[in-house]
Amino acid sequence: MKRTNSKTIAAAALLAAMLAVSPSARPAEAVTGSGASAGQQQTVQLTYPAAAIDLSMGVQLPAGRKLKLSAPVQVLYATGNPAVAKVNAAGVLTPVAPGRTTLTISVSPASAGYAGALKLPVTVAKPAMPVKLAFEPKLEARTVKIAGRSFAVRTVTIPKGMPVTAGYANRRIGTTQSLAGIASAYQADIAINGAFFDSYSGIPDPYGMLISGGQPAHIGNTGTTIGFKWDGGAVMDTLRLSINGTVSAADGRTRSWYAYFMNRLPTGQSAATLFTPQRGKTLGFAAENAVVVQRGVVTAIRHGADAAIPADGFVIVYQGGEAGQAERFSVGASVSYTLRTTNLIGASVDWSGVHTAVGAGPRLVADGKVALDAAAEGFRDPKILTGGGARSGIAIRRDGSILIATVPGATMKQWAEIMLQLGAGQAMNLDGGASSGMLFQGRTVTQPGRALSNALLFGKQLRY
Repeated sequence: MKRTNSKTIAAAALLAAMLAVSPSARPAEAVTGSGASAGQQQTVQLTYPAAAIDLSMGVQLPAGRKLKLSAPVQVLYATGNPAVAKVNAAGVLTPVAPGRTTLTISVSPASAGYAGALKLPVTVAKPAMPVKLAFEPKLEARTVKIAGRSFAVRTVTIPKGMPVTAGYANRRIGTTQSLAGIASAYQADIAINGAFFDSYSGIPDPYGMLISGGQPAHIGNTGTTIGFKWDGGAVMDTLRLSINGTVSAADGRTRSWYAYFMNRLPTGQSAATLFTPQRGKTLGFAAENAVVVQRGVVTAIRHGADAAIPADGFVIVYQGGEAGQAERFSVGASVSYTLRTTNLIGASVDWSGVHTAVGAGPRLVADGKVALDAAAEGFRDPKILTGGGARSGIAIRRDGSILIATVPGATMKQWAEIMLQLGAGQAMNLDGGASSGMLFQGRTVTQPGRALSNALLFGKQLRY
């Protein structure tokens, strides 16, 4: 279903991550910084609660929360052999193939006046045993009666803690693919369509919030978002993300900057947009001003041209009324940004433990009661506010398990009542209409009427 709300999506953010390691593992620590330049810098001690990291195929491990720093600095992550294990900007390690490599954690140049690094051996092995679940996922065809009308609902109940990720068409933002194709690419057992996206204007950019591997791929500051945590739990809120940064030139002068879009083709008269590797290898368009940042340092500033997006960095695009921000950057300058997560009313919320999130909405159920106010969440489309249509949705049950569901036709009010009867403690709407689709163990349960931009995927052996 196409979102017609044109409210500006404000800002981008990168979520913090954490790493689960054996409490009996020997800590590792290192301090670097020598020579003349090091003498002018404060060395930072990086301490990790293990001397090495063991990974199993199909299981992501985020490196961040267990890392202790002797000073509040930003750090960068890199692996010696990305063909064995790759790491993203949030420090989340993803196994690629069995083998050995090294994780290097170093103080970013953006933390001027500091130096330090830590190297950890990483071993990737095949899983010793399949993922243990509290119960096997269950597909059901159910009939729910609301105000004298019967609704045919297809549901899948998923145990708490089953591996989950947001999947993107062709593994990047801004394209479409069949739901079955997305699920196959990530080796998912269960799939349901996710965030709203532009299905009519040529570039199928999402509208909703998308987070995977502990970092956002798209910012959509309307509606409701469901988030899945490293500890296996799930949360639901009107998540809003914002980003504000600093750029420090060689002369020591520091200035501020901001962006309010992420991985979205600029439209209108002004744009301040952050592009990450999840958009692809290049911007795909001629940007008025493109600031290329690699490992915390500006490597190029391009005008009126396409730009490559570094695998270990990002590109900030300023156009129209925001073009003046580009003048704050210079090649060689250090760049960093701070992050903020709030809800609809502006109160801070802690989503630092979330690794995957999909935003759509509106909220249907909160704390076991119908809680529907689509207009307050920023929706303006009559198909959402008053109309009926095919629906997809997701719920957190009282025991922490997840329920995904589709129905061929319902108003949003009816959908909320249906979710409540299905046992939802918390529930929200996902994209719907021709986008509504669900797969279960290779079987199409609800067939989407179009190719999709993204999906929410569950599986015992996901290929992240």
